[in-house]
Amino acid sequence: MSTVTPPRRPTARQALGSLLEVPPIAEVHAPGWFERLPRKLTTAGILLVLVAISAVLRTRALHGQLWFEEAIATGLAQHSFGALPGVLREAGSAPLYYVLLHIWIDLFGATQTATHALSLIVGLLTVPVAMWAAWSIAGRRAGIFAAILFAFSSFLTRYAQETQPYELMVMLGLLATMGFLHGFVYRRRRWLWLFGAGLGLMLYTQGTALLYWFGAAMAVVVVWRGAAADARRGILRDALLCFGGALIVYLPWLPTTISQIAHDTAPFHYAPSLGFTVPSQILGSERVDVTLLTAVLAGVVPLAASARRRSPEAMAMWSLLAIPAAALVLGRVAGFIAPVWAWRYFAGILAPLLLFAALGSARARVVGVAAMIFCVAFLANPASFAPSYKSDMQDVAAEMSPLLHPGDLVVVAQPEQTPLAAYYLPGGLRFASTTGPVADPSYMRWSGEMGRLQGAAPPAILGPLVASLKPGQQLLYVRPLTEGAKNWNGRWTQLVRRRSAQWGQILTSDVAEGRLKPIAWAPHNYRSACCIASAAVLYQRAS
Repeated sequence: MSTVTPPRRPTARQALGSLLEVPPIAEVHAPGWFERLPRKLTTAGILLVLVAISAVLRTRALHGQLWFEEAIATGLAQHSFGALPGVLREAGSAPLYYVLLHIWIDLFGATQTATHALSLIVGLLTVPVAMWAAWSIAGRRAGIFAAILFAFSSFLTRYAQETQPYELMVMLGLLATMGFLHGFVYRRRRWLWLFGAGLGLMLYTQGTALLYWFGAAMAVVVVWRGAAADARRGILRDALLCFGGALIVYLPWLPTTISQIAHDTAPFHYAPSLGFTVPSQILGSERVDVTLLTAVLAGVVPLAASARRRSPEAMAMWSLLAIPAAALVLGRVAGFIAPVWAWRYFAGILAPLLLFAALGSARARVVGVAAMIFCVAFLANPASFAPSYKSDMQDVAAEMSPLLHPGDLVVVAQPEQTPLAAYYLPGGLRFASTTGPVADPSYMRWSGEMGRLQGAAPPAILGPLVASLKPGQQLLYVRPLTEGAKNWNGRWTQLVRRRSAQWGQILTSDVAEGRLKPIAWAPHNYRSACCIASAAVLYQRAS
């Protein structure tokens, strides 16, 4: 008599594995005539087309006016190499971008178009570098997908037309991520220098590089857990060498960073929103988020099966996911402790995020191809995410400059806009802010500025300034337009708004008492600015 063995019930892990064994996704192939062309020729052609399209998208506002952060960057970069460390210490900035911008200005000038061009070139270079990085990791299709995502990236399109260090941060994050994948995931140790150099240079570009550092450290943990027991010691050794070496390189600038933190050189405060808005801001829109998420899930879910979970391909994907995910969590937690949440601070994690999307979409075959088509359609109109009119200071200066004379006084109610006014107004003027006279209006001295503005009683500051004017001399008062603005609820901006109103009231009293006479105002034609807008009144000393 034979016995029948009842079927063994699958374990939870086996059940999960069976769910992850999704049917293969349909493949898509290029036309036969295209495949018969030399591969180097077709790849070079695709790359050139993508770079050309990207250049068109990223030059729409290349000649556009600066806003105050760009004017501060331009003013900082025009100081000599010997003076740069001192002014950067007071301005709360890291040195690498300003050294590069200083050299660039020496070669091409400090016009708004010239300074924007540096960001444009760095942003365009990310396209071939991204293709190379993804191709070297996951093949030709991944490389082409990465080039597409970097060519149409809304973040890179926006900041390619700003005199800011964010394009440089993306490039350094891209190089560091490529070094990480080759060095730690695929254990090609000759690439580790690229990861270590990227970490150090990112710190010398912006303090927000710590977000990338934290994400990379979590990615090391992911790789370490997935590695064989005999390989784990080597991974830890290499991590210590890379992170420690980058920290040693950064040590000369570390005291300056500590001083900047201690002296409140970043008084802006942005509370994190309740929704997960940062990924959407970085990638362009919720539509892009959903499109890429769909493709990535289709390509990556099969890698979660137990048989492939620790393969090099899978570990590359988990590492690329860990870097931005950990950085976003850290930024969000830090934002509740000290509200400094702003999506542009996450420039360093854009590269691993886009590489993750490119590699995942490449695995999704026809779904990935469809995702690239939709992303291109969603991001082809830069007007939806890259504002062309950032400030009206150039318009104000154009109206007021013919009326000003050497020795006239310009008072800027929002202190950080003083470099912007100095950039556009003619030479020979004196400058002051609501904290008092400004000896060097080319940059913003953030060190201790919050305390100075708190202690600057408007009558005590404005009285001597008006008294310094001779009869017939003029005072140009420039105040920010804060009505209806959403970013005027922070500690610094609330105080700026209050001081601006107080100064306006005192100047009105001076007019009523006959000391000053209003003779002009601007702008007469106001176009709504995306960032900071200003209005100005020109007074003349009557007696």
